[in-house]
This record gives sequence, C-alpha cells and structure tokens, in this order.
Amino acid sequence: MADETLNGYRQSIDNIDAALVFLLAERFKTTQAVGRYKASAGLPPADPGREESQIARLRGLAKQADLDPDFSEKFLRFIIDEVIRHHERVRDAG
Repeated sequence: MADETLNGYRQSIDNIDAALVFLLAERFKTTQAVGRYKASAGLPPADPGREESQIARLRGLAKQADLDPDFSEKFLRFIIDEVIRHHERVRDAG
C-alpha cells in the first residue's frame, strides 16, 4: 500500500539530492580550475586562512538557516579536504 504523503516527501528529497549532486559537480569543476591555476603559479594547494574564513562564514549562514553549524562545518571540511587532495594531485603531476 502506497503512502502518498511519504512518497511526496521522498520525491522532494530526491529532487534536493539531485540538485546537490549538480551543485557539487559545478563546484568541483571550478575548484579543479583553481588547482590548475595554483599549480601553474606555484601557489600552495591549501590556503588555511581562506578555509577558516569560509568555515566561519558558512557557520553563520547555517545558524541563519536553522541548520546545525557543527554539521555544516563537518560537511564543508569534507569538501575542502577533497579539494586540497585534487590540488595536490595537480601540483604533483607537474
């Protein structure tokens, strides 16, 4: 027996998840370009000052959105760490 209310919620969740995938894909296309630029300019893969300011900014946005700031920081840190790994690979590939 189908629960139409639950199905409606799930459809919305599925749409949001799809949007997140496309947003992450776009973000990583841009950060990969940043990694190539940093490598060609001799810049380090990581920028701790930028990372900390972004985390602080997004923690503030999370509070405004009524989202757990600790969760948002963990999520952003995961993304930042992956970006840094990409930048390191580009740098090391020369």
